[in-house]
Amino acid sequence: MERIILHVDLNNFYASVECLYNPKIRGKPVAVAGDIEQRHGIVLAKNDIAKKYGVRTGETLWEARSKCPYIIFVPPHIDRYIEFSRKAREIYGRYTNQVESFGIDECWLDVTGDVRSGKEIADEIRARIKNELGITASVGVSFNKVFAKMGSDYKKPDATTVITRENFRTLLWPLPVSELLFVGNATFRKLKLYGIKSIGDLACADYEFVQALLGKNGCMLWRFANGLDRSPVMESCAAVKIKSVGNSTTTPRDLVSDDDVRVTLYVLCESVAARLRDSGFKCQTVQIHVRDSELQVYERQTKLQYETWLARDIFDAAFMLYKRHHDGRPIRTLGVRATSLVSQDNAQIRLLPESPTAERDEALELTVLRLRERFGNTAVRRGIMLTDPGLSSFSPRDEHIIHPEMFDKQRA
Repeated sequence: MERIILHVDLNNFYASVECLYNPKIRGKPVAVAGDIEQRHGIVLAKNDIAKKYGVRTGETLWEARSKCPYIIFVPPHIDRYIEFSRKAREIYGRYTNQVESFGIDECWLDVTGDVRSGKEIADEIRARIKNELGITASVGVSFNKVFAKMGSDYKKPDATTVITRENFRTLLWPLPVSELLFVGNATFRKLKLYGIKSIGDLACADYEFVQALLGKNGCMLWRFANGLDRSPVMESCAAVKIKSVGNSTTTPRDLVSDDDVRVTLYVLCESVAARLRDSGFKCQTVQIHVRDSELQVYERQTKLQYETWLARDIFDAAFMLYKRHHDGRPIRTLGVRATSLVSQDNAQIRLLPESPTAERDEALELTVLRLRERFGNTAVRRGIMLTDPGLSSFSPRDEHIIHPEMFDKQRA
């Protein structure tokens, strides 16, 4: 039986919800933006009117205002977005129990076996979202997840696009290869060097050549371009396998010294360690993400000798990576990610501890975590954090749990 997969994308989600709560800004260019004072001043989302002026997600507020002088910036209200996302999933649940989230504002649905056509179901879902939630959605309908996702992007806002085995070459192959799911900037540049500019170019390229060029990721993308994706839509109750635990922050001021980096890294590493512990994991690899004052970005990682969830171990690895690879330019954004996760119950048994104080260190961190759970995160703090309260008082941003192949995708 041919699968019927829907991908529902809530249009301009953050901005749409804000306009719903504030009628005075409806019909005007609106962008949901971070805190300028805390240097999180970037566009998180925008409405269609701002989009027509060329305002893009991720650009700075001054860039957005230079394109659209009368744009209205509003702060994000994550609690509202989570509630609307929950209500949307309740609507999806009326049609199928196979509902898989792809971020807060997007979901796949598998409605295979329904007596109605995929387009009929999609149109009905769009109508319900508009009537019950007051916002709009675009829906892609196809025989696999990748093409359903591309269908929801094909025409916006408030539209249904059906991509079939008969029309996908006509609709999708002329598009730039960067429009294919999971083709990020680095992959796009590499493909372009070899004359692969459209999705059709990739689909018609020699499979072994693409494999040699991009490895396993290239095999996946070639199959996507040819409509061969067979990945299932997970059931809504299915647990997502955690691939990594990470935190990052854009600091209130540039980090210009080793001590600045130490303070910030310890805040991030303690948060990562606590989340590892709560999730029942230890990590085998530590990765850092650095964006400097000139907005140049790099990531580096190192394999640990032993699995760990201790903040000290994660910090030591992260700081070593910083010292080994950073060129001295002031740092604007810093992130830490713990990867290669293993269950705490299945961690490798050590014949000898890596240090004479290993058991004591673990007991100490457990005690600190319990004190913080009972009395708050600031109840017990490392002495170094008192040297600069401004740097140590921020709240790290949790990363979304995503599959490894998504790291290369810069979503608009």
